[in-house]
Amino acid sequence: MPKQPATGALIGLALGDALGFPTEFNDVPSILSKCGPWREMELSSGAFVSDDTQMTLAVGRALRTAMDRGVLAPGALETPLREEFIDWYESPDNNRAPGRTCMAACSVLRTEGLPWQEASLIDSKGCGANMRVAPIGLAPGLSDDQRAGAAQLQSALTHGHPTALAASDLTAHAVRLLAQGADPAGLVGRLRSYAYDHRTHYDHAWLGDLWTRSQDAGPEQFIARGWDECLEILGRLQEAVGSVSPETDPCLATGEGWIAEEALATGLLCFLLFPDEPVTALRRAACSSGDSDSIACLTGAFAGAWLGADAWPADWADRIEYRDDLLALGTLWDA
Repeated sequence: MPKQPATGALIGLALGDALGFPTEFNDVPSILSKCGPWREMELSSGAFVSDDTQMTLAVGRALRTAMDRGVLAPGALETPLREEFIDWYESPDNNRAPGRTCMAACSVLRTEGLPWQEASLIDSKGCGANMRVAPIGLAPGLSDDQRAGAAQLQSALTHGHPTALAASDLTAHAVRLLAQGADPAGLVGRLRSYAYDHRTHYDHAWLGDLWTRSQDAGPEQFIARGWDECLEILGRLQEAVGSVSPETDPCLATGEGWIAEEALATGLLCFLLFPDEPVTALRRAACSSGDSDSIACLTGAFAGAWLGADAWPADWADRIEYRDDLLALGTLWDA
């Protein structure tokens, strides 16, 4: 049976989100006291997810709409993204402790005729942009430039900081590499090479004049700031993969994940500690002192892209919230 990386990544992302949602804002001793040994953590009976999965579905639906209409281009994606983000903002189900940046930006995006750049929070590099970007790494038929541009655009509508843009691009690229069968052992090196190659490339077609809202001298200096912060954390990640004990809080090595580059690195660390044990990787990510649901949802996306739909226990996958919506996108892109 084909591995179905899109289904595996989307279900894994939601499972990680649901496993980490109850432990967010708790330190590790508190999580162990509440949940017992971390290697035995169980999914809650409701399997409820946070805004991480809700916004991932918003990005996925927007991408599907744009691709159904023709060649993926900035204007073709911006309109459905904006519509999906506003729908999420106004939904009564948007009651899962959503991030302040997403809420503030979506409030402004509702203003008709206003360029999206006016809504973007240029100083925000919270993880809210890259925890939702996985669909862009999973959709087939995109060129490398389309994938990078789309990943950065979906970030920029809310999180305009160059590190949020770069981390979203890297997250989508990592998901894509794993879905295509790239060896996890060489993944960090490939991501560092990608970051070096893109360090001074500002994509005017996808980002417009976003950089002018910063204090940087030019677009190259603006975007390089983001790639440099990602390169620094990828260096820490590479060191951690070979030296960190799986029994210690992963946030101690690569950060608590509230900001974009740390969420990417710590989510990847948990996956790379257990590349062939996806449920253990999710449990390690959920039992962490930082933004547990976002870290675990990224871990689930990486593990699911690598191992496919069969990575996840059926009794977990069958009861995850939004299961039908996740499967609809996964089945489409795996076909």
